[in-house]
Amino acid sequence: MKYVLISGGVVSGLGKGVTASSIGVVLKACGLRVTSIKIDPYLNIDAGTMSPFEHGEVFVLDDGGEVDLDLGNYERFLDVTLTKDNNITTGKIYQSVLEKERKGDYLGKTVQVVPHITDAIKDWIESVAVIPVDGKEGPADVCVIELGGTVGDIESMPFIEALRQLSFQVGPDNFCLIHVSLIPVLGVVGEQKTKPTQHSVRELRALGLTPHLLTSRSAEPSDTS
Repeated sequence: MKYVLISGGVVSGLGKGVTASSIGVVLKACGLRVTSIKIDPYLNIDAGTMSPFEHGEVFVLDDGGEVDLDLGNYERFLDVTLTKDNNITTGKIYQSVLEKERKGDYLGKTVQVVPHITDAIKDWIESVAVIPVDGKEGPADVCVIELGGTVGDIESMPFIEALRQLSFQVGPDNFCLIHVSLIPVLGVVGEQKTKPTQHSVRELRALGLTPHLLTSRSAEPSDTS
């Protein structure tokens, strides 16, 4: 299994979901089978109880799962049928770990973010990634993972650490990181500024992940390199 991770920096709402869907379409056009996972770092179990004014429209999957609208984009772009397990939230991860702790699955150990939460995240990703979603037999070739939020957010730290570990676990040939960032244009001088993206990439590298590709969003066509 090969993994393509989409992260975001500087500000939210840059179009990580559309970027992830588009990457999936390109990979599918190359003859590869693609599946998708959306990570939402909020503590809610799912998007069902969240205000659409705050979080946007809720998308209902075939299995009844109430999830982020990005999963609707994935289904439409890639012609796949996803399940509620393709949407990972902090609430789901902590719930699964605490249920195991109550049953005594950790044999009396101190349950911590590292390794127990990060291991649960990796296990969830690896188990969902191999579930076929295109109606064919066998696992997909590539799993596109969108990490919601912005690099540097406290709530996304366990996911970034888990994905850092996963990148080493699967090896550099099987892991690609695409970072979506903002290139603002200063109205006074009309010049594109890359400094926010530089800081965002530095923050990501400090956390142990180095982007292979940058996707920049700007109000004007990019003339920076």
